[in-house]
Amino acid sequence: MRKYKMHDRKNRKVSGAFWITEAFLLAASGIFAFAVVGYQTIVLTLLSAAGVTALYKLLALYTSRNARTAKRLKTMLTSLLALGFAWLIIVEVPIIASAHTDRDPKAPYLIVLGAGVNGTEPSLSLLNRLEAAKTYLDAYPEAVVIVSGGQGAGEEITEAECMQRWLTDNGISATRIVKEEKSTSTYENLKNSLELIRENGGDPEGRIAIVSSEYHLYRAKYMAQTLGAEALGVAARTTYPVLMLNYFIREAFAVTVLWIM
Repeated sequence: MRKYKMHDRKNRKVSGAFWITEAFLLAASGIFAFAVVGYQTIVLTLLSAAGVTALYKLLALYTSRNARTAKRLKTMLTSLLALGFAWLIIVEVPIIASAHTDRDPKAPYLIVLGAGVNGTEPSLSLLNRLEAAKTYLDAYPEAVVIVSGGQGAGEEITEAECMQRWLTDNGISATRIVKEEKSTSTYENLKNSLELIRENGGDPEGRIAIVSSEYHLYRAKYMAQTLGAEALGVAARTTYPVLMLNYFIREAFAVTVLWIM
C-alpha cells in the first residue's frame, strides 16, 4: 500500500509538472503573438515545444496499454528531435560565424539591403541597417552607397527611397547615393545592385561591402559570391536580444532552403 501511494504521488507530481510546462509554453507563445510584433518564429518554436511535450505525455499514458509500441514511438520521436537539433546546429554555425563586420571592409561600393518600411518610416531592422551604413560611409568617405529595396505591402514608398531620405537627413550627400527600387528579395537586391555598379562604370565582380542585419550576412554574402562579387559583410546589430534570437532561428530555415535550392 505504501509503495502504491508513493507511486501515485510521483505520478501526480509528473502530471503537475506537465501542465505547468504546457501552461508556460502556451502563455509565452500568446504573449509573443499578441503583445509584441515580429516574434513569429519564437511563437512557432514555443508552440512546437508545447506540442512535443504533449506527445511525450500521450506516449506515457499509452505505455499502460502497449508498453512496447509506446517505447518504440518514443524512441522514434526522440531520434527525430535529435536529428532536428543536430541540423539546426550545423546550419547555425556558418550563420553565427558570419554575424560580424569583416576586417577592413573598405570597398568602392556599399550595398544596403532593404527591410520593412512602416508607411514612410524605417522599421527597427531597417533603422539598424541605416545606422550601420552611416557609420561605414563616415569611415570611408569615397564609397558610393546603393540602397536596395522595392515597395511592399503597408509601405507608402520604396525601401530605397526611405533609405535615401534617412541617409540625406543624417548628413550623407545625395551624390553618393544610388537607388535600386525594383527588388523584392535578397537575391534581386544583390543582382540588381551589381547591375547598377556596372552601369556606373564599376566592377560588379570586384570588391563590394554589404550592410545587413548580423543574422542575414551569411546568406547575403553567399548569394553575392554566387553572382561573382567579392563580398565583405558590415553587420547591423539587432536592437533587442530576444528579437535577434527570433531572427537567428528563422534564418536557419532560410539557409536550409538556400542550400537545397
